[in-house]
Amino acid sequence: MLRRQSFDTSVPAVLVRLDRNPFHHGTLGAARSLGRAGIPVHAVIESRTSPVARSRYLRSARASPGETSDAELAALLHRYADEIEDEAGTAPDGSSTSLLVLPLDDVSALGLARRRAELSPRFLLPEQTEEQLLRVADKAALAETCASLGLPHPRTELPTGSDEAAAMAWSLGLPVVAKWSRPWLLPAGCGLRSTSIVRSLAEVRELYARTPEAGSRLLLQELLPAGRDLDWFFHGYVDAYGGFTTGATGRKERSWPDGAGLTAVGRWTANPAVERTARELFDALGYRGVCDLDFRMNRSTGAYHLLDFNPRPGAQFRLFADADGLDVVRALHLDLTGRPVPPLSAAYGRRFVVENYAALSLLASPRRRPAAGAGAGPEDVSRRTEYAWCAADDPAPAFAMGLAWFGHLLRRAVASARRFLRSRRARPPLPPAAPPARSSSHQLTPR
Repeated sequence: MLRRQSFDTSVPAVLVRLDRNPFHHGTLGAARSLGRAGIPVHAVIESRTSPVARSRYLRSARASPGETSDAELAALLHRYADEIEDEAGTAPDGSSTSLLVLPLDDVSALGLARRRAELSPRFLLPEQTEEQLLRVADKAALAETCASLGLPHPRTELPTGSDEAAAMAWSLGLPVVAKWSRPWLLPAGCGLRSTSIVRSLAEVRELYARTPEAGSRLLLQELLPAGRDLDWFFHGYVDAYGGFTTGATGRKERSWPDGAGLTAVGRWTANPAVERTARELFDALGYRGVCDLDFRMNRSTGAYHLLDFNPRPGAQFRLFADADGLDVVRALHLDLTGRPVPPLSAAYGRRFVVENYAALSLLASPRRRPAAGAGAGPEDVSRRTEYAWCAADDPAPAFAMGLAWFGHLLRRAVASARRFLRSRRARPPLPPAAPPARSSSHQLTPR
């Protein structure tokens, strides 16, 4: 582990996540990473009963408001900071304690960027503006950014009507990827996914018709063929001076949904082409802070296409924790508290497994195996596997997640059964079977 005195443990961290996902393992990873370094960690999450709230490394948790404005978020953070200071006591010089704020979803990152001037200097945040974040977090803006910089990106269309959407999907070639440009605006419980694969023109028209409900524009993208060695991701941290000491590439070995979703099993694997593309993008944008980028290689051209740019830690960021415990979240705390950030020491071959999603992926594709040579070679200095939920020094969140996950699957199974029964009842009865036609051929009567 990194030496505790290398961190300013007098600066607590507040994790902020406004979405309602109780299975967000990245939040738990951030609490463990900072907490193990001796940093007091607090969180604004969906509920105080969340599995994450059971972590021994989380000092306290506050429930996030369902629909919150930027002003309400800022006021909530100030009230929370007052409570944390009251618990910690006044500093010897009578000054207020600074707090580091770490957003863990897009809506939090954007809200904090909009209120950065108001929140400083009490709260430590990367130097980010809303405009900078929207240029990459908004899927339509990301396509334009890649086009202007000459970076490979799936062919993307932005329809303005239902007929145009169908024509564009036909031109791209079905099936196509459908994305909402600002997925954080999707209303909870609406049944819309941020990204989906549509296979017919009727599905395209139906999805486009829900644009007013979604709150942002619908994008249609060319579907690049999936493959077991084609999906990659990059996590990094760019400091206040544009320095880039913490960054690494990983390969998706399993995902959920299978072949198109979040990382269920990842492996730290060197990919100079992906890392070079990421560095060029950061330089062009002047980006600061933590980032998570997704890539897919086009087999026909060998180019790595940028699929997504998340201006925050990705849920699987703990894959890239080196032998000294350094990761992008720790790099952020070191940098914003004025400490030097040491270079990341590569640990090729290290794996990260998200137990609940890996199990679903295994059921969906039991024979899938990592590509030959994945993570192999003379540079393999660590083959340690880290689990998203299970940890010997912090077992309670895994038990809580298991119970919550079982309940989640049970509710989904019951809902599916009810839909099936309703469809059976609504199905019209079959007409009575007609009597068999009498044969006109002569029957032979046995003697």
